[in-house]
Amino acid sequence: MVKKFPTQHFLNRELSQLEFNRRVLAQAEDASVPLLERLKYLCIVSSNLDEFFEIRVAGLKEQINLVGVPVGPDGMDACTTLDRVHTQMRQLVARQYQVFNAAILPALQQEGIRFLPRVHWNDAQRAWVRDFFFSEVMPVLTPIGLDPAHPFPRVLNKSLNFAIDLRGKAAFGRNITKAIVQAPRVLPRTIALPLEIAGCPHGFVFLSSIVHAHVAELFGGMEVLSCHQFRVTRNSDLFVDEEEVKNLRTRLQGELPHRHFGDAVRLEVTENCPPQVAEFLLQQFNLGAEDLYQVNGPVNLVRLMDIPNQVPREDLKFPPFMPGLPTVLQKKGADLFKTIRKGDVLLHHPYQSFKPIIDFVQQAAADPDVVAIKQTVYRTGVDSALMDALLAAIRAGKEVTVVVELLARFDEEANINWASRLEDIGAHVVYGVVGHKTHAKMLMVVRREGGKLRRYVHLGTGNYHPRTARLYTDFGLFTANEDICADVGEVFSQITGMGKARELRHLWQSPFTLHSQVLAAIRNEVRLAQANKPAHIIAKMNALLEPEIITALYQASQAGVKIDLIVRGVCALRPGVQGLSENIRVRSVIGRFLEHTRIFYFRNDLKHSIYLASADWMGRNFFRRIEVCFPVLDKKLKARVLEEGLKIYMQDNCQAWEMNAEGSYHRKTPRRAAPKSAQTQLLHMLAIQSAQPDF
Repeated sequence: MVKKFPTQHFLNRELSQLEFNRRVLAQAEDASVPLLERLKYLCIVSSNLDEFFEIRVAGLKEQINLVGVPVGPDGMDACTTLDRVHTQMRQLVARQYQVFNAAILPALQQEGIRFLPRVHWNDAQRAWVRDFFFSEVMPVLTPIGLDPAHPFPRVLNKSLNFAIDLRGKAAFGRNITKAIVQAPRVLPRTIALPLEIAGCPHGFVFLSSIVHAHVAELFGGMEVLSCHQFRVTRNSDLFVDEEEVKNLRTRLQGELPHRHFGDAVRLEVTENCPPQVAEFLLQQFNLGAEDLYQVNGPVNLVRLMDIPNQVPREDLKFPPFMPGLPTVLQKKGADLFKTIRKGDVLLHHPYQSFKPIIDFVQQAAADPDVVAIKQTVYRTGVDSALMDALLAAIRAGKEVTVVVELLARFDEEANINWASRLEDIGAHVVYGVVGHKTHAKMLMVVRREGGKLRRYVHLGTGNYHPRTARLYTDFGLFTANEDICADVGEVFSQITGMGKARELRHLWQSPFTLHSQVLAAIRNEVRLAQANKPAHIIAKMNALLEPEIITALYQASQAGVKIDLIVRGVCALRPGVQGLSENIRVRSVIGRFLEHTRIFYFRNDLKHSIYLASADWMGRNFFRRIEVCFPVLDKKLKARVLEEGLKIYMQDNCQAWEMNAEGSYHRKTPRRAAPKSAQTQLLHMLAIQSAQPDF
C-alpha cells in the first residue's frame, strides 16, 4: 500500500534541480571567482542542463504518454511540471547567455582571450581559416541534400549540425532546396589561431563560424541562401529489462549505440534562426514549439570547457594544490596493512590524497600473504591506476572479485570494457543484483597472518575514480575492525552468492535496513527531545527526496529536535514552516569542489553517532540500490568528521546558500562577521599548496 503524505509539505524535484543550477550559474557571475573558472561554471551549467533534458525532461514526456502514472509527493502531475520546467528553463538559459555575452566574453577579451567572430576577421585571419577549412574540415564533412531519395538524416544526440537553404540544381539535375551538414565529433569545436594570426595572445574561432564562412564550398554551383546551426537533445536513459535478458553485458553493448538516437526532447537554434527553419526542424524531430530553445550565442556552451586547458594563464584559475596525507601515512613506503591494524585511517578528498587507496591495492597485489581482493566498481573512468592494480593482482595469482555496475549512467561503456579486461585474465566479475544498482563503495583485502586470515577494508562515500577524487569532496575509511570487515564480507556474499540477507553488526544496508535505521535514529532524537534532553540531527547529502524520511524530520522538528541539513542539490523538504519545520535549516554549499559527502550525525544522548554513506536520502537509494552506511567508531576520527564534514559547512558565510519554505535560496554573506569558506579552510588545513599533482 502506497503511503499518502500532504502534498503541500513537499517541493517539486525537477524545479528544485533547476534551483541548483541557478546556484551554479551564480559562480559564473561571481567576480571574485577566477575568470577561466567562471567560464567553466558556465559550461557546467550547460552540461547539467543537457543531462536534465536527457533524463528528467525525457522522463516527464514518457509519463505524459502513459496512462495512470501517479503524481509525485508534491501533487504536481507531469504536464504541469513540464510546463513549469520550460518556463523556468527559458529564464535560466536566457540568464546564462546574458552572463556569457555581457560579462564573461568582455572580461576574457581584456585578458587577451578572444573568440573571433567571422564578421571581424581580417585578411590574414580569413586566409588562415580558409586553409584550415580545406585541409582539416572539408574532407570529413558530408553534406546531405534532402529529397525523396535522401530523407532527413539521423542526427546524433547533442551533435553540432547545420540546416542549409539552397537554390539551384545539384550535379545530377536534382532541385535541392534544403540540406543538412553534420559536424563530425572528431572535429574540435573551438580552434586556436597562431599568435601572429590571432592578433592577441589567445585567439579562437568556433568551428561553426568556419563552416558558416565556407558552406558554399560544399554545394558547388548552387546558391546558399542561409545556414543555421542547430542541436538536438535526445532521451538518453537506457532501458534494459534485466529479468528478461540472459546476458546483461551483451544486451547493454547492443543498446548503447541507440542512446545517441533516442526520442528528441529539445531543439536548440540560434536567436537569428528564421521561424520557418525552426518549424521545419521541429517537425523532423516530432517536437512542439515549447521544445524550441533559441539562444544568443553558440548552441552548445559545453564546447568551451576545454578553453582553460588551452590557455596557460594560471592567474585566471584556482590556485593549484597538492592533496595532503594523514600523519600516519606520511612515511614514505609505509606498510599500509600494519598502519591499518594499529587503528582506522580517515581520508578526506580532495584535500587529502586518493593515492593511499591505489597504494592499498598495489601493495595487496605484490604481497605474497594476500590471498584475495574484492571491490565494487560504479564509476572509475577510462584510465584507472586502481583497475591496473587489480589486473596486476590477478596476474600475481590473487583471487580477485569485482562487482561491476553495468548500469552506472553514462559510464556503461567504460565499465563494460573494464569488466571484459578483468574477466579475460581470470577475475570473478559479477554484475550486481537484478533490479538493484550496486552503488556501495567497498574494497576488501584478505591476508594470511599468523596462520589465520585477516580482512582489511576501505569504505567510501565516493567512487573509486582518481580524477573525480580531485574534484569531489568525499570521505574514505580504512579499517581492520573485525565486525565491520565481517559486515562487508557478508554484503559481498549477498551480491555474489545471492544468499539470504543476514543481520549486520554495524553497517546499515540498502535495500534492507538503511531506511528503517535512519528512521529509527530520527525517532530516537524525538524521544530524547520529548524527555527534555538536547536533541540534534545534522545530515549532509546530495539530495533529499524520500517522503517518509522528510515526514519523520518534520515530526522531529515539531518535537523540538534541532535539525541542520546540508543538501547540495535537490531538496523536497520545506524548512522554516511554522508548526511544521521551524526547527529545520537547509543550506547548500557551491564552490570549487562538488560537494559529494554523505554524513549523518545524531546527538544520541551525547553518544554522537556519526555515519558515512554512499547513499542520499532518495527512494532509489533506500529501495532500489545496494548501498552501505558505516559508522565512524574511533573518537578522534569522529571528531574530525564532525568538524571537517559538518560544523565548518554550517559556519560557511561565503559559498553557502540558505533555503526558504518556497524552495528559493539566498546566498550567505559575511557582513560584519569574518569571511568563512568551508572549502578554502579545508584546503589550508589539509592540503599542500603546490602545483604538482600526486598521481
